[in-house]
Amino acid sequence: MPSIRLIFLWHMHQPFYKDLVTGEYRLPWVRMHALKDYYGMVKLLDEFPRVHQNFNLVPSLIAQINDYVAGDAKDSWKDVVAKPAGDLTQQDKEFALTYLFQANHTHQIARYPRYSELLQKRARYKSVDRALPHFEAGDFADLQILSQLAWFDEFFLDEPATAGLIKKGRNFDRADQEALLEVDHRLLASVIPQYHAAADRGGIELSTTPFYHPILPLLCDTSNGRVSSPGLPLPRRRFLQVNDALEQMRRAIEFHEQTFGTRPAGMWPSEGSVSDEVLKLAREIGLKWLATDEGVLGRSTRSFFERNSAGILTPDSADRLYRLYRHGEGENGVALLFRDHNLSDLIGFVYSGLPAKDAATHFVKSIRASAQSVLSTGRDAIVPIILDGENAWEHFPGSGREFLRRLYDAIDTDPQIEPLTISEVIERTANQTSLPSLVPGSWINANFNVWIGAPEDNLAWDYLAEARDFYTRNSQNSTQENRRLAYEELLIAEGSDWNWWYGPEHHSANDRDFDELYRNHLSNVYRLLGANPPDYLHHAISTETIGKTRTIPQTAFIFPQIGSPNIGYFDWLGAASFTADRRGSSMHGKKFLLERAYAGINKQDFFLRLDLADELQGSHQIETRIEVQPARSEQARETHIVKFHLSSRKLLSSEISRSSGSEGDKGAAHGGSGQVESNFERILRARLPLSTLGAHFGDTLLLRFTILREQLPIDSLPAQGWIELPIIAEEQMIESGDQVW
Repeated sequence: MPSIRLIFLWHMHQPFYKDLVTGEYRLPWVRMHALKDYYGMVKLLDEFPRVHQNFNLVPSLIAQINDYVAGDAKDSWKDVVAKPAGDLTQQDKEFALTYLFQANHTHQIARYPRYSELLQKRARYKSVDRALPHFEAGDFADLQILSQLAWFDEFFLDEPATAGLIKKGRNFDRADQEALLEVDHRLLASVIPQYHAAADRGGIELSTTPFYHPILPLLCDTSNGRVSSPGLPLPRRRFLQVNDALEQMRRAIEFHEQTFGTRPAGMWPSEGSVSDEVLKLAREIGLKWLATDEGVLGRSTRSFFERNSAGILTPDSADRLYRLYRHGEGENGVALLFRDHNLSDLIGFVYSGLPAKDAATHFVKSIRASAQSVLSTGRDAIVPIILDGENAWEHFPGSGREFLRRLYDAIDTDPQIEPLTISEVIERTANQTSLPSLVPGSWINANFNVWIGAPEDNLAWDYLAEARDFYTRNSQNSTQENRRLAYEELLIAEGSDWNWWYGPEHHSANDRDFDELYRNHLSNVYRLLGANPPDYLHHAISTETIGKTRTIPQTAFIFPQIGSPNIGYFDWLGAASFTADRRGSSMHGKKFLLERAYAGINKQDFFLRLDLADELQGSHQIETRIEVQPARSEQARETHIVKFHLSSRKLLSSEISRSSGSEGDKGAAHGGSGQVESNFERILRARLPLSTLGAHFGDTLLLRFTILREQLPIDSLPAQGWIELPIIAEEQMIESGDQVW
């Protein structure tokens, strides 16, 4: 009788928060999730020995947990909650009121009435400065205890020490604090041994991910970003580091073997990101299986998956999805699994809003309904459920344990469902469908747009490329230890987590922390090799802190009359426009002069216009840096600098020079004002022939405007990075004219 071979793969991961130079942890989430989720997720399976599962533990996560267990983690969050409340400094108290309420309000904070009371008190005064005088030592003592208790695993909440604290509820003292810290350490120390023991018993299979969680296809070649998303803007610098990708994979396997005593058979590549080159690397290092999303399979076979209104796969779609695939022949081949996107997302995003019993019942019915058409042909249905194993549970009551117990019980008692490890499924599946090629993609929309393409993402890649090149040129001049640490910092910076938070898709209360962490990892590369980090690494990449630039692309050729004293409405209609939104700037009190820029082309010319926020007083210089990015990556880039010398409302002169492209190269003049037609009366307008720039159709102009006073830059648009203006045909502009980002 055919069965449903059900695969659960829980992915456990946190970014690398540690600064290798200082040893400090910027954020506490490794410790908090280790307290709350990792232990209990595997411990729960002791109650259901027939329910075999798969856990993917990222090596950099394990390394950080080990740091905490060994007492080597310098964590300011833990330092603040571990201090006697009476010893807290003013800075400690500000930190506590800023960060110790970062928990789910419904299922973590409201669970403890006193914690909820403190949150309401904090919110009443809006800012930390206003709230601080109203919080007494007893308030801070309670906040220290409850902000940690809210993250404790359900199994450990039943222990006498923690159960006593819950019953007490408030008015905690130093003895209570010390008791909680003891349980804290014991819980952290239990996490990895619990997984080790479960794997040794055969109840779970452990797999790995490239060490610091990089997007492997982009590490191999950032041009892969355009395969699934043609037309996606790419970084200025093409990143090609196949050896780094292989190193991340090899280190993961070696570290896994050191930790658990056996080599992992399989890998969940970071964010399910795969390509043919990644599969080739996987075969080289002896992996037996990889997993990704159904969307990648759909793109690769040009046959997507259809579902009815209830989310149930059509028979043809179920037949294609619920099977094992194979890339490569014989012993060197790699088995491939593709997650059921809909069923996985039901757990991750839907079931937290349902009663546990109803959610579990719905899930089992959905599995059966989707697999039924496959079972009716006499074939086993292989159903992969793959998702984040930690972040969903804070949205469930009781960390989702009642839901999981009811779900596992329903699966355990269903004779037609076999919950198996992936290696068990491979061993029992003789027929594996050949899949000769995979389109590069991830589990999110089968592309890489979350991590590349947006201005912030691309700037981050450019900074990484610069640091990687600096390491290649200079590492041999350093000590062996500093060279090792610098390379480690590069591998950390290659992780996917930084670009997860850059761009428009995701935001958190810790956006600034992630931005500073990323730039600090890159800065450490330079420091370790005896150099000062580039100045740009001192400035935020995230537009949440430097001010957003709103961009509307060009929609039609433009023909403005630069020599005319009047600016006609239709002159700039269809031009690309770039508006600086300074509201998010952290530089409060800075005077902003550049308000908006317009740019556009026609068949022969490039035009620019700059609108100023205020009338200039005295002499200024506006510098427009134009970098021509050729359509063909092997061609060299050219950089042109156009300078406009202004005095109050008069344009004194303009000139254009060409440089080699480096930021510090002032270049040599290759033309005077005759090649630049310009006009200024509060609004600066200019025309340059495309031929002067050496630009052709298919190229892209990268623009940055800077206003200087006494040779010092006082404002730029954009504040970081570039404005992109593609040189394309007018009909292509019309096709893309509805894009606003």
